[in-house]
Amino acid sequence: MVKISGFLIDLDGTLYLGSEPVTGSKEFIEWLTQNTIPFLLLTNNSTRTPSQVREKLQKMGITVDESRIYTSANTLGDYLRENYPGAHRALVIGEDGIMEELRNCRWEVVYEHQEAEFVIVGLDQNVNYKKLREAVLAIQRGAKFIACNRDSAFPTPAGLLPGAGAIVNAITTVVGIEPVVLGKPNDYIIKYAVKRLGTDLKETAIVGDRLDTDVLLGKKMGMITVLVMTGVPKGVQEVEQAKPDFVFKDVGDLWNNISKLL
Repeated sequence: MVKISGFLIDLDGTLYLGSEPVTGSKEFIEWLTQNTIPFLLLTNNSTRTPSQVREKLQKMGITVDESRIYTSANTLGDYLRENYPGAHRALVIGEDGIMEELRNCRWEVVYEHQEAEFVIVGLDQNVNYKKLREAVLAIQRGAKFIACNRDSAFPTPAGLLPGAGAIVNAITTVVGIEPVVLGKPNDYIIKYAVKRLGTDLKETAIVGDRLDTDVLLGKKMGMITVLVMTGVPKGVQEVEQAKPDFVFKDVGDLWNNISKLL
């Protein structure tokens, strides 16, 4: 039996699909809360603030404090405070989550490429040609390029939709410059999330639906990896090659078998 001191739990495709909760999500989170087991709900999605994520979960019957929600936009804030203290100017392709973090960092959001010291990119459901044009021009002028994540798609009940990575790839195709990527499968989001969680990295389980981010990142960082078969489609052979420590049908199945992990 492995020793697990805390959990980092993915959201999209793991606890919910679109606006529908995955079977057992409510019970699993309630069990962790009632038993005072440290956990953070971890998502690469930078569009929402933790408060907005909490409200979305509440509508599904899942009650969780916003302090237990950690997004790639939160990672952005932690990264900027550590590496670029003080006030700076950023051109943003993104939504509320990024904007809130920049306000918290006292950064200025600009809209013309000549004014930008940084270009920050996340999922933006209102992306247009003007935003892309200003971003690529700013980077060509020397602006530092940061991406909250590079997920090419995200799961919904209707199927996969374009993710932040689709936008990032459009920019890199033009400028030929790779961004600093903060979200999974890169180390930054785990580094800052585990620091907030206060657990030992090797005793922290990462729970998610993606092999290319959740499982492989967890393996790389020496964490305990738990794969759920909801969300992004994956084949038996792919799962066998990735070798997660545990595989469950969904988080309800995980909750029903929690004694295998603790």
